[in-house]
Amino acid sequence: MGKKSRVKTQKSGSGASAVVSPKEMMNLISELLQKCSSAAPSAGKEWEEYIQIRGLVEKIRKKQKGMSVVFEGTREDYFPELMSWAQENGASCDGFTIANFGSEGFGLQATRDIKAEELFLWIPRKMLMTVESAQNSVLGSLYSQDRILQAMGNVTLALHLLCERANSASFWLPYIRSLPQEYDTPLYYQQEEVQLLLGTQAVQDVLNQYKNTARQYAYFYKLVQITTGYNLEDDRCECVALQDYKENEQIYIFYGTRSNAEFVIHNGFFFQDNSHDRVKIKLGVSKSERLYAMKAEVLARAGIPASCVFALHCNEPPISAQLLAFLRVFCMTEEELKDYLLGDHAINKIFTLGNSEFPVSWENEIKLWTFLETRAALLLKTYKTTSEEDRSMLEKPDLSLHSRVAIQLRLAEKQILEKAWASGRAKRLNFQKKQEEGAPLPRYEESDIALLENTNADAKLPIILRKLEEVEDGQGIQMDEHTHLLNGEKVVYGMDMEANGEPVHNETQEKVSKDIHSPPAYKESRRLGRLELIPADTLGR
Repeated sequence: MGKKSRVKTQKSGSGASAVVSPKEMMNLISELLQKCSSAAPSAGKEWEEYIQIRGLVEKIRKKQKGMSVVFEGTREDYFPELMSWAQENGASCDGFTIANFGSEGFGLQATRDIKAEELFLWIPRKMLMTVESAQNSVLGSLYSQDRILQAMGNVTLALHLLCERANSASFWLPYIRSLPQEYDTPLYYQQEEVQLLLGTQAVQDVLNQYKNTARQYAYFYKLVQITTGYNLEDDRCECVALQDYKENEQIYIFYGTRSNAEFVIHNGFFFQDNSHDRVKIKLGVSKSERLYAMKAEVLARAGIPASCVFALHCNEPPISAQLLAFLRVFCMTEEELKDYLLGDHAINKIFTLGNSEFPVSWENEIKLWTFLETRAALLLKTYKTTSEEDRSMLEKPDLSLHSRVAIQLRLAEKQILEKAWASGRAKRLNFQKKQEEGAPLPRYEESDIALLENTNADAKLPIILRKLEEVEDGQGIQMDEHTHLLNGEKVVYGMDMEANGEPVHNETQEKVSKDIHSPPAYKESRRLGRLELIPADTLGR
C-alpha cells in the first residue's frame, strides 16, 4: 500500500531489550509444562494449582518483557488503513463505518438503513486467515510434522496470527494492526478478579482454560526451539443482517444460544438480558442402585444418558424436556419402570416422558419437583455471598470492569437457581393439591402419538426426535455434600456427584475432563463490535 510499516520491538524499562539466559528460560518453560500436564488436583486444590501456574507464567512474562512486537500509536490510527485494504481486496465497505461505542468498545456503525435479510458485508476468501493459509506460510513445515497442530485448528490459527504479526511484510498487517492489545476474557483478569469467580460454575472452566493455554504455550515454545459461514460460488465470507438497523446504530452479530458463563469465558463480556442464560447441573443414576438397570434402559430408549450434564434455564419452565424426562425416570418406582418397559404401548409411552401434559403419576411429579426445589436451595447455599450483597457490590462506582463482570455472572447464577427453587416449590404444591383432591391423572392414548409428532412445540416432541441440548459431561464443581430425603431414603450429593448420591468414579472424571476442558475453539463467532475475527488468547505474545 506504499505506507511504511511502523513496527518496532518493545523495549524494557531500562531502554534495552531484556537479555534472558536460554537455559534459564527453558527451565522455567519445562517447569510450567510439567505443572500443567500433571494430573488434575484433588477437590478443593484447584485454586492452589492456579496460583502456582500463574506464578510461573508471570515469571516467564517478566523474563520476556521487551521482546514483543508492538505497533506505534493506537489501533484506531490503523482503521483507515484497514478499510482501504479491505476495499482494495474486494470486501464490502459501504453501509457501515468503524465507531467507538464507549464501554462496548469499537464496533460497526450503520451509515444507512439496512433491511433484515440484506447482505451488507462480505469478505473474500483470500483475506481470511485459515488453516489452509497457515499451511502455506512459514508454519507449513511445522504443521506437517506436529500432530497437535494438525488436530487443533484453533492453535494453528493462533500461531499463524503470531507469525504474521512479526512479519513486517505480511499481507494481513492492516488487519493485525487494528486488533486489540488485550481482551476482557478471564485469561486477562488480575488474580484478585479471578478470585471473585470462586464458587460460581464458571470458575472451573476459567481455571482449566488458563491451565490449558499455559500448557499449549510451553509445549510450542519447546517445539519451536527444537525445530528452528462461506460462499463457495463467490469465494468470500459473507454476513447478512438479522434485523433492521437505522443509520448510526451499532451492528451486532448473533453468537448463538450461549450462557453468560460462556460469554464471560470466551468473549469477555456479560450480556444483561440473555434469554439463553443457564446453569449447568450434573445428574446421574447410581450404578449401585437396585433399579439402575431398569432406569438406564428406559433412559436409553428415550435417547438420554444415565449420567449427563443438564441445564437449569433462566426462563419458565426452568428445565428442558430432556431434564424433565430424566427426573421422571429417576423418581420412578419399580412398578412404574416395568410399565414403561413392558406395559401396554410401552414403546410409545417413552415419547411422553418429556411432555409435561402426561405425568407418570402425581407421586412421581411431587418427587421430581421436590428434588429440584431442594437441589436448587442447596446449591444456593454454596455461594459465599447473597444476591442482595452482590447487588450492593455492583452499586460501587469504583469497581473494575473485570470485577463487575465476575459479580454480575455470580449474581446471574443465583437468580437462575432462585427461579428454579421457586418453580419447583410451586409445581410441588400444585401436584400435592391434585393428589389430595384425587384429580384424575391424564392418561396417554395411542392416538396421541400424532399430536406428539406433528407439532412445533418442543415440549411435545418425542425425546428421540429432538437434539439433546445437554452435553454429556464428566466434571462439575466440587462442593460440600448435602443430604435430604427422597423416596424415604437419605440422599447425599454435591455438584460433582450422581443425582442419588453416588460419587462419579475418579477414572471417569479424569477421562472426561480431558475431553471437555480442551481450549476454546477459534471457530466461534466473535463480536464484530470488537473486530475479533481471529482471537488472541494465547499467552506469551
